[in-house]
Amino acid sequence: MRLTAHSNNLTMKLTPVNHGHGFGELGVYIRGLVTYKLSPFEQKAFAGASNFLPKTARRIGTSSVFIVPPFLLGYLIFSEVEKKFHQMCRKNPEDYVNDK
Repeated sequence: MRLTAHSNNLTMKLTPVNHGHGFGELGVYIRGLVTYKLSPFEQKAFAGASNFLPKTARRIGTSSVFIVPPFLLGYLIFSEVEKKFHQMCRKNPEDYVNDK
């Protein structure tokens, strides 16, 4: 946008949106910069799709070595603490043997 002054009047003129170029092309030449483009119609839509499951399984397998043991240990500790809690909440019958 440009501001132009006309006898004490400031009016705003809009510049062309894309200067006649397509999206992403500003038309500015930068010396020494080389760009390459590939049409979406020339790209392979499912390139590497057959490798998806084996790679995903490998990644899960390698990361599970570091993730599963802490969760397993936490679960075992939690279950033992819960078991002990419920055991301590009950009355001990041996304490009431001589009561009548």
